[in-house]
Amino acid sequence: MNRCTANTKVSIPHKGIKMKKTAILILISLVVSASFVWGGDVPMDRLNAFSKKILDLREHVMGYPINQNVDLKEFYEWYVQSGLHNTSMNNVGNPRKSSALLMNTHEFENEVINFFAPLYGFTPEEAWGIVTSSGTDGNDHGVYFGVKYLLAKTQMRPVLYVSEDAHYSIKKIGDLQNLELKLIPSDVMGHMDVAKFEAALETNKPALIVIAIGTTFKGAVDDQKGIDEVLQRKPPLAVYRHLDGALFGGYLPFSEHKEVIDRKLMHFDSIAVSGHKFFGFDEPCGFFITTQDVLDRQNPFRVPYLNDAVPTITCSRSALSPLKFWWKLQRHSMADFQQQAADILANATFFKAQLDEAGYPAWRNPNSNTVFFKRPSQAVMERYDLAMEEDPRLGGLLAHMIVMQNESREEIEDLAASLKADMAKDKAPAKP
Repeated sequence: MNRCTANTKVSIPHKGIKMKKTAILILISLVVSASFVWGGDVPMDRLNAFSKKILDLREHVMGYPINQNVDLKEFYEWYVQSGLHNTSMNNVGNPRKSSALLMNTHEFENEVINFFAPLYGFTPEEAWGIVTSSGTDGNDHGVYFGVKYLLAKTQMRPVLYVSEDAHYSIKKIGDLQNLELKLIPSDVMGHMDVAKFEAALETNKPALIVIAIGTTFKGAVDDQKGIDEVLQRKPPLAVYRHLDGALFGGYLPFSEHKEVIDRKLMHFDSIAVSGHKFFGFDEPCGFFITTQDVLDRQNPFRVPYLNDAVPTITCSRSALSPLKFWWKLQRHSMADFQQQAADILANATFFKAQLDEAGYPAWRNPNSNTVFFKRPSQAVMERYDLAMEEDPRLGGLLAHMIVMQNESREEIEDLAASLKADMAKDKAPAKP
């Protein structure tokens, strides 16, 4: 193979500044490209060093909601042995309808949705959904479907209401979809302030309300009953409720607090849930569930070569994520998921008690696997990869940890001990 090196000489013409600049850019390009060799052997030493770094980090990440108990080795062994590793599939289209693109995993995608829909109070006859690329993808669909639903009912674009503590993606989605956005202040524990929501609610416009089922930093669940009472006292033209269940939507159906995400009790129109947080995947994924009535009020564009109208925002969609999700559901029983949910909530209670006993400032919402506390030193932040936030109502600088299945009691005690030691250093008198 002929390879350019940093010693390659380029003759720079003298026909004007423009040509000189072009030649200089070519020279820079050649020098930079000489650092890389494409099309040769894969640099395994580099990949092995990278994998070691990630696996070392895996043991200490406690600030982000990622279940590191992925356990997909047998899936990938089957995937390679079956020959599918050398095949491209695509879940474009409506999984409930036959697609002209036959190489898909729609049947498995439908079974995933059919498993989860009743857990959130959807009846089998009314439920429609997809496996998504992330919780944000699900929220994007929730807002988009809500806009189309309300437009069909009122011929008006809605106002989007969401709390200040809700995930930042909702604000981004509102901007992307060019919606009027009203950020509702939150109370000190992160819940939407229902009184301020009532003050902001416009009755002459349709309302699209995104309700947080676990706010990003404080782990708060918005008061759905309180929001409903406001809507009954002060009804807007039409209402669409979408639950952002990316954070807590995975484990709540398997807990004692499942009524929070039961559509029969809470009357929401759609929900988005992350897959990689509670269920444990090697890449982001999730699911979005709504009703056939909402789907029927969309205005999807018919695509003749796919023999269907495509209701999803994304066109090409992963066929592998539904297959992995289906595999997980085959390998784990309801009792397994219930035990995992009970364990993470018990461990969150345990961690909070450890900090309370030491007098370390810490807070936890009910039904939450998130514990937030006074921010420790940078060394502790980096050692456990803790997430950070600020709230002057709670003393200023904060951090949080999120209890997941891969975190043992010993690891939780280790973090608690580090926080206590950090606090002791702060209280120690300065040396003269």
